[in-house]
Amino acid sequence: MAKKSKLEYIWLDGTRPTQVLRSKTKIVKDFGGTLEECPVWCFDGSSTNQAPGGSSDCLLQPVAIFVDPGRLDAFLVMCEVLNPDGSVHESNGRATIDDDGDFWFGFEQEYFLWDRDTNLPLGFPIGGYPSPQGPYYCSVGAKNAFGREIIEEHLDLCLQAGLNVEGINAEVATGQWEFQVFAKGAKRAGDEVWVARYLLERTAEKYNVSINWHCKPLGDTDWNGSGMHANFSNEVLRTCGSRETYEKICSAFQPRIKEHIAVYGADNHMRLTGKHETQSIDKFSFGVSDRGASIRIPVATVTNGWKGWLEDRRPASNADPYKVAAEIIRTVKSVKV
Repeated sequence: MAKKSKLEYIWLDGTRPTQVLRSKTKIVKDFGGTLEECPVWCFDGSSTNQAPGGSSDCLLQPVAIFVDPGRLDAFLVMCEVLNPDGSVHESNGRATIDDDGDFWFGFEQEYFLWDRDTNLPLGFPIGGYPSPQGPYYCSVGAKNAFGREIIEEHLDLCLQAGLNVEGINAEVATGQWEFQVFAKGAKRAGDEVWVARYLLERTAEKYNVSINWHCKPLGDTDWNGSGMHANFSNEVLRTCGSRETYEKICSAFQPRIKEHIAVYGADNHMRLTGKHETQSIDKFSFGVSDRGASIRIPVATVTNGWKGWLEDRRPASNADPYKVAAEIIRTVKSVKV
């Protein structure tokens, strides 16, 4: 009898302003575990805001594959969405990336664990607020750390899947956490962030907890929002050894504020206020070790003789890493060095 495997096809839908993950399972026989064996599949785009009902077929083009650690004989297959004729669908941000592997990205994904019964972050009391933020960042103990069992299970699943998750930590607000993903190649980095998000959503299901990706779910309060800081480099940044080159590249971002903010996540004006470790959404600045700047030049880059990377602190937690990477690459490539 032929061995059967489960392929979980994962894609981004057409919901606006923030796309949502979708997935469905395909059963295949005698699967060897390679991307090349994953067939192009289709789905009903009229149910995902990606096609009209009268012509609803959209295609799923597999682009990355990972072991699915939560299921027997299963794999996670990240997909791009194509039109029926094979052209790029308008919702497909991955296809907009112009990268030959020269760019490396590390995304710091923040989010809130959300109590579905209270409609508040995990750890928030009903009808009030916990103690002011401060003791929760990198905290230990039941008084300050909430949902650790979810976070640890998610980390284990990511590592078992083969994702390059480089760390996790509790964040500044109650119930807020972060994981970091790094990859050489912008498309690969985006693939890994999205699959890590998928695994987090699926893990939290078991605990009847939601993942709140909104950049400021607590509104206009004195609580930090959630970002997805984008650390990036190319060969120039990794090897130039020149402060002048770094400042030239940073300066290239200033005239393109609108282009970047347009893809840096919905409602980001609520987060980028100039407070809570952010620069104002309509301003641009950069500086060494400055977490209140639009772009931070890490001190490690400076101490390494101006050889390293940059951190764009503006992307929101609900941003699409594909679109963020595409815009960063576009700006950096515009600089003649």
